[in-house]
Amino acid sequence: MARNLDAGSAGARTLAIHAGERPDPATGASSPNIVMSSTFVTEKPEGFSASELTEESPFVYTRWANPTVRGLEEKVAALEGAEAASAFASGMAAAHAILASELSSGDRLVLSDVSYAGIAELARDTLPRMGVEVATVDMSDLAAVEAAVTPGTKLVFIDTPCNPLMRLTDIAAVARIAHAAGARLAVDSTFATPVATRPLELGADYVMHSATKYLGGHGDAIGGVVCGRAELIRPLVSEAIVHYGGIMSPFNAWLIARGAATLPLRMRAHEETALAVARWLEADPRVERVIYPGLPSHPQHDLARRQMKNFSGMLSFRVKGGEAEGAEVATRMAARLRVIHHAVSLGHHRTLVCWMPTASLIETSFRLEGAQAAAYRDWAGDGIFRLSIGLEDAADLIRDLDQAL
Repeated sequence: MARNLDAGSAGARTLAIHAGERPDPATGASSPNIVMSSTFVTEKPEGFSASELTEESPFVYTRWANPTVRGLEEKVAALEGAEAASAFASGMAAAHAILASELSSGDRLVLSDVSYAGIAELARDTLPRMGVEVATVDMSDLAAVEAAVTPGTKLVFIDTPCNPLMRLTDIAAVARIAHAAGARLAVDSTFATPVATRPLELGADYVMHSATKYLGGHGDAIGGVVCGRAELIRPLVSEAIVHYGGIMSPFNAWLIARGAATLPLRMRAHEETALAVARWLEADPRVERVIYPGLPSHPQHDLARRQMKNFSGMLSFRVKGGEAEGAEVATRMAARLRVIHHAVSLGHHRTLVCWMPTASLIETSFRLEGAQAAAYRDWAGDGIFRLSIGLEDAADLIRDLDQAL
């Protein structure tokens, strides 16, 4: 951390810039270097096994630890108010690190029934093969959560706002339910970012981010980060980093740290523009529904106001006419959009939009049935557009959407 910086009293904008960074002791360089070396010269023999390393050990091998990656970890930990953090090659690698390190054969995982597709598919396809019992639940229904979190539950995994519905979970309430059953709580806070929500302060044990999204902010580096108490992160590093091998490239760490320096400023702009676009969409006769936590029309707007200091730049909307019209609009968007990119991913400085048909998601990634499928359709209808608002002028985005809708 920068000289004389008190992380405990520094504001988010100061932490985003200075946490994890120090002037270079040899050159005095203000900006951090990119340490791309795979191995390091040590002043004395070090253990060949990473299990022998301690927090005082020097850098030995980049798969175990790297100065540039360490700097990013310190920055994100400071932003989350966490004791420690570990960076991974992707958001999926970060999620897998939590799941695979926490869960063993015979354990029970309670997972949000709507989550990032990769996590949903990992939980439904891979974990049961490893002997893990997986229960999915609508995390906005606290009674359903309480019923699902049985004494055998080892981990509860949520994301809020969830992808792609923008449905919220009351983190503090679910943390109480999980801990009462002896389980830990992990929160995917990619959509919210630490600017909006700090899940550890609300009782979560782990908070993870796809750093590819808002933390990096520029769509040019893939990565993931997990934050939490040091006693939880240390074994996560020794198992997931050293043994699974999904490490972050130092170059990606440098890019993401550079992006994270402007995170508080970017999130303010994302929110401001998203609210303007959401209000315009909500008033447009071609649009059936807009789902954005910052709108009073969001069913959980009161929870959003309590739990989020920033409503983020993520919103979803439905057009009138059902799936057929949605597919036609998506085709027009791909052909006509000039400012907005018709593309997957989110949290970048460019605005991105993608069409997400309900039937396909229900059958493939989420595999919802009965009441859960009905609840999903209640939010998404026959399909929704997920819109990640970037840093462009709101008027330009509105004009672009207007001519494509």
